[in-house]
Amino acid sequence: MHASKFSLPGVRRPLKYGLIILLCLVLGGFSGLQAKDYGGLEQQRVDAIFPGSDKLSEPTGEFKVRTIGTGKEVLGYVFQSQDVVDIPAYSGKPINMQVILDTHGVIQDAYVLEHHEPILLIGIPVEKLHAFDAKYKGIKADRRVVVGHSSDPEAVTVDGISGATVTVMVVNEIIMRAAHKVAVSLKLIEDKGGATQKPATVRQDFYEPATWEQLTGNGAIRRLNLTRGQVDAAFKGTEAEGVDNASADQVDETFIELYTADLNPPTIGRALLGDNQYRFLMQDLKPGEQAIAVLGRGLYSYKGSGYVRGGIFDRVQLRQFGNIISFRDMDHQRLSDVFAKGMPEFTEMSIFIVREPARFDPGSPWSLELLVRRQIGAVSGVFSSFELSYQLPEPYLLRPPPSAEELAAIEVANRPTWVNIWYQKAFQIGILCTALAVLMVILFLQDTFTQYPRFLHWLRRVYLVFTVVFIGWYALGQISVVNVLTFAHALFENFRWELFLTDPIVFILWTFTAASILLWGRGVFCGWLCPFGALQELINEASRKLKVPQFELPFALHERLWAVKYIILLVLFGISLESMTTAEQFAEVEPFKTAITLKFDRQWWFVAYAVALLVINIFTRKVYCRYVCPLGAALAIPSKLRLFDWLKRRKECGTPCQLCAKECEIQAIHPDGHINGNECHYCLDCQMTYHNENKCPPLVLKNKRKTRDKPAPVPEHAELIPVVQVFEP
Repeated sequence: MHASKFSLPGVRRPLKYGLIILLCLVLGGFSGLQAKDYGGLEQQRVDAIFPGSDKLSEPTGEFKVRTIGTGKEVLGYVFQSQDVVDIPAYSGKPINMQVILDTHGVIQDAYVLEHHEPILLIGIPVEKLHAFDAKYKGIKADRRVVVGHSSDPEAVTVDGISGATVTVMVVNEIIMRAAHKVAVSLKLIEDKGGATQKPATVRQDFYEPATWEQLTGNGAIRRLNLTRGQVDAAFKGTEAEGVDNASADQVDETFIELYTADLNPPTIGRALLGDNQYRFLMQDLKPGEQAIAVLGRGLYSYKGSGYVRGGIFDRVQLRQFGNIISFRDMDHQRLSDVFAKGMPEFTEMSIFIVREPARFDPGSPWSLELLVRRQIGAVSGVFSSFELSYQLPEPYLLRPPPSAEELAAIEVANRPTWVNIWYQKAFQIGILCTALAVLMVILFLQDTFTQYPRFLHWLRRVYLVFTVVFIGWYALGQISVVNVLTFAHALFENFRWELFLTDPIVFILWTFTAASILLWGRGVFCGWLCPFGALQELINEASRKLKVPQFELPFALHERLWAVKYIILLVLFGISLESMTTAEQFAEVEPFKTAITLKFDRQWWFVAYAVALLVINIFTRKVYCRYVCPLGAALAIPSKLRLFDWLKRRKECGTPCQLCAKECEIQAIHPDGHINGNECHYCLDCQMTYHNENKCPPLVLKNKRKTRDKPAPVPEHAELIPVVQVFEP
């Protein structure tokens, strides 16, 4: 590159814009959902899986899980993946799925509610995605599921969707991670990979004197306050609506003020019960049993007047991990004496004993459910439940340290999705990196390789075949202008590195392309690493071998047609500002998805377009690349920043010699002899001519002059004849 390029007025601004564009190219190959109403689709899926269900609860808990049931029987659980995991897909936006689990933690349905994947919006019918989702029915949430082949005999394998490998791998992660988290939280399966697999225990060695205010302040005692108006609102839309409703001046009256606490920690138990009562209580408890204090006041009794000896308390129950723990009279102790300083007066005070330590973990969240019943007939009534959530403060707990196996499992389970994808594509990554290393050797030693044109021609053909077959059809590494547009929008929306790393093949190719642009310009990608470009070149090469006539446009027209691809790029960018989905549709001007990603398995009009471009290419090399390709235009812009100009030229190039310009099959050499770096595909044909002493006219002429001016050789056995100089008198 000549120094004068950096001294022209106004060059700083183009360089600044060029750097921005270059950054887009480095990351361009890569790019939450709010809860939405999907027109009853969620309910339709529930009805299809559990046709006998007649009850669907409101979303509860951290993951907004809804319980499916019939009568008092629980059939399963349903949730949306966006409430559980935040895993971006190939488009940079999460895929929202509805997953249904049965009571054993087995997936009964996984259905995509919303996605923004380009390959599925245009290219692959959505029916294929739903067919893929259906393969998860019957898989338990604690199983390891792998898309494609796996060497792990215990793993469940599912076939992917051709052309959407990254998308289905992300879908797999979304389904299994979300199902596992929810199933663990509901205690449907064991958390084999989590540090909380073993239940926590209460620390008996930790005690600090505390008042009622301190215990309510740190969460050791939790409160639920219900007004009559809130209870009336809970029965709206039911048969009990309007029954026993409060008047306008009564809606703010306290219906019940309810408190609960775990009494096992000494700080809580001794503060509420006193030392002696606490000691006697702990002596009566078996290992693992928990004493739960329930205190209430107001118009409503949490015990109720209908309770009889030997029966079950029907107004309070404890729920954890989806398990419901009810209390009988043998689990209940009346609490009469309390000692906490500052404690208010209560009309009811009880201790309930949780006698199922195998189903209860004091270190995990649980809730006390208050059931309110309203009579609607002689014997029938309607229930509404209210939850008082509880979590024992961490200082009162002792959690067992995980084992080495558990730590290893935790590390695997907590790995980001993109890391798992890189592990699964380790073979492809290794082959690609090796191939790129070979290409780097060729480029750095191009002066040496171009002196052996026959070898370099065959080496290049083999590399182009590798690009089409491995990078394109096998690894699906066809880069598109959509990648550039996606990254540009990610800069202004939700920029996250993991968005760019979900497809390792594309990420590596983009990184290499960005580096090669700085050193050599756009030609390295377009001439060596673009699968569709390589396919065109191989087809044209075969047609030339078969003596198919070749046609070229006059250079003046050819030069003006270069602008078409830049116009297409600007139009696509403008459309993307309004709608990225629409821009992806118009980006079908690229035949890459049809010819490479989907291997021509598509609607006939897309196939006809791609085939037409390849047929034209038989007679004129790379027409699409030269005049239409918006990706080529995007790569050409930052090519102005290349640091070196390694393609050698002579002063005779262009004037008078036109050999390289005539031989350049994409007409990237101007009549004046200079190479247009924006259009060059770095095939190195001109460099092979440059070093060929029998072909390059300046070299041929130079050799002729050397031969003409060289003195005639002296015969080996010639006699030496003395020369006598004769002087004129």
